[in-house]
Amino acid sequence: MVLNYIWIGFFLVAAVCAVVQSLFLGNTGVFADIINSTFENAKTAFEISLGLTGVLSLWMGIMKIGEKGGMVGLLSRLLSPLFSRLFPDIPKGHPATGHIFMNVAANMLGLDNAATPLGLKAMESMQELNRAKNEDLRMAHGLTEEQVAQRNQTATNPMIMFLVLNTSGLTIIPVSIMVYRAQLGAAQPTDVFVPILLATFAATLAGIIVVSLYQRINLLQPVLLATLGGLCALVAATVWGFSRMEKETMDMVSTLAANLILFAIIIGFILAGVRKRVNVYEAFVEGAKDGFTTAVRVIPYLVAILVAIGVFRASGGMDILIGGIDKAVGAMGLDADFVPALPTALMKPLSGSGARGMMVDTMTQYGADSFAGRLSCIFQGSTDTTFYILAVYFGSVGIKNTRHAVSCGLLADLAGILAAIGVAYMFF
Repeated sequence: MVLNYIWIGFFLVAAVCAVVQSLFLGNTGVFADIINSTFENAKTAFEISLGLTGVLSLWMGIMKIGEKGGMVGLLSRLLSPLFSRLFPDIPKGHPATGHIFMNVAANMLGLDNAATPLGLKAMESMQELNRAKNEDLRMAHGLTEEQVAQRNQTATNPMIMFLVLNTSGLTIIPVSIMVYRAQLGAAQPTDVFVPILLATFAATLAGIIVVSLYQRINLLQPVLLATLGGLCALVAATVWGFSRMEKETMDMVSTLAANLILFAIIIGFILAGVRKRVNVYEAFVEGAKDGFTTAVRVIPYLVAILVAIGVFRASGGMDILIGGIDKAVGAMGLDADFVPALPTALMKPLSGSGARGMMVDTMTQYGADSFAGRLSCIFQGSTDTTFYILAVYFGSVGIKNTRHAVSCGLLADLAGILAAIGVAYMFF
């Protein structure tokens, strides 16, 4: 329901902005830009889905081997003390726990191509739980088919917690951002590594707290406190370790670690399947077929959200918003050095490629080592593409009622933005 209002809002705001530009600013070509953006973004959405098809088929196949080989079940049992408290509606030892962990781990390592199919598999597992629960309610309380269908289209608490963990974008190794900085002539491309890690950790922590308040999860439980403490220690150790490396060494270690872990997972799943006497090839093909079906299923949702975002951008709505913020900050007598980097922050929840373009543009215009250039990089690494994730993940399992997912995701984004600004002023 919330996505429905947001989607309509993009078009209505774009219409108002286009009329203002046409009548008062003399930009009569704005309507042509808007229409062209609808075709371009519809094409982009299809190309993204097409690109996802192979990757989804690959990782859905690998996950099917892991399921039949018992590795996903093993991960679920190992993580049940933690996940049973953070995701109390998921039964202990359920495969969904293993899928969630694999997705979170891939995100932390910056492995986007692996994280998306693993995330979709986790959503599929949680939706299976949702359907089974609703069928039990139908048998026990005589729910109608329509009531069951409505419940099947409503996001569950575990889905929302999982999605907010994704939208907050916790990434330990932001390799791509450092590569862009190196290409644009930064004296020390890795100088944003620590600020990005701190900002994205703040966004993730805020997301967990906000969702826990909505869902009345007690975060003061010893297991959760120990896990959060361990995560803080991991972040601190990573910051300390990478801060002592040269740029070339950091790039080599981060890339090697990420790819080595990923390949180890593939080999481990295959060996587990062999040990269990699973027909590994047939299991892979079975899972890959599910990946192809999922990729096709998300196309309409991607087209809808990307076209709406494109219309908003083409209408000049983003430029008007940034201009208004700049004037408001100036009127309050506050330091406005952060404003030139804001397009990246505001674009990130809407479009990953759009935010990346804004980051590159900011570094090109102001310099890679300028305050705005560095801050735009921190914005880029502090959160993830909230609306893209919501559209793809919910769309893949037919969820229409997102409940508090959007508000929690955007609050986590806001926390990441504020943390990024604070950290940038602290470091630079």
